[in-house]
Amino acid sequence: MASNSAHISSDKRFVIFFDFDETIVDETSDDMVVQAAPGQHLPGWLKDTYQPGRYNEYMQRVLAYLAEQGVTESQIRSIMEKIPATPGMLTLFQFLRTRPPQDFEVVLVSDANTFFIESWLRRVGARQLFHRIFTNPATFNKDGRLVLRPFHSHDCPRCPNNMCKQVVVRDYVARRTQERGRPYQRVFYVGDGANDFCPALSLGPRDFAFPRRDFPMHRLITETHEAMPGEFKAVTVPWVSAEEVVQRLRKLVAE
Repeated sequence: MASNSAHISSDKRFVIFFDFDETIVDETSDDMVVQAAPGQHLPGWLKDTYQPGRYNEYMQRVLAYLAEQGVTESQIRSIMEKIPATPGMLTLFQFLRTRPPQDFEVVLVSDANTFFIESWLRRVGARQLFHRIFTNPATFNKDGRLVLRPFHSHDCPRCPNNMCKQVVVRDYVARRTQERGRPYQRVFYVGDGANDFCPALSLGPRDFAFPRRDFPMHRLITETHEAMPGEFKAVTVPWVSAEEVVQRLRKLVAE
């Protein structure tokens, strides 16, 4: 689902993309919601239904099971609101918030879902920072079940069936470049997972990838540099605290 924002100004110098799970928040929201289940765990028969590449469908079954167990919207929201931010992430948000309006267009691309993400962002007062949110749509139906749907379909062999973030990033940058009448000065991508490596592959030599240090995205970038030099083009800045991202952005905006 793309959040509605028809009126983004055309004067932004940069666009920065964020992943959500284990990038903005220090846990995986799909794992945290299991805390709402009886005994805080899922039955074996349900876990056994997972198939590689079909995680979205699995989570649809998990959410249906939680509803059957009487788990409410407020219980799920409360769990999401309690997830801690990653180290330095709120400092990075504050940096972006206090920059001149022409500096950053801020976009979130996540394989979580609208309800989990928006619950957390609103809790920390960061929802207005994001110009667009691309994620799997999730809404409560009249029976109180959180109904999850896939974001899109695609042909990328690297990514789960319901979301290729490279398709999202490439389409967004191309569309916005056309709308603006000029490209961004630089594109930034902040992530952690294997599905964040795919969009980072589309970045150019002036762009920056910010992988969380020693997480899958970082390892895949390192392996690609070793196996296929020149294939991964973006400048890579690994981070343990998002304050390291702030330090690099501060230098880049001053150029």
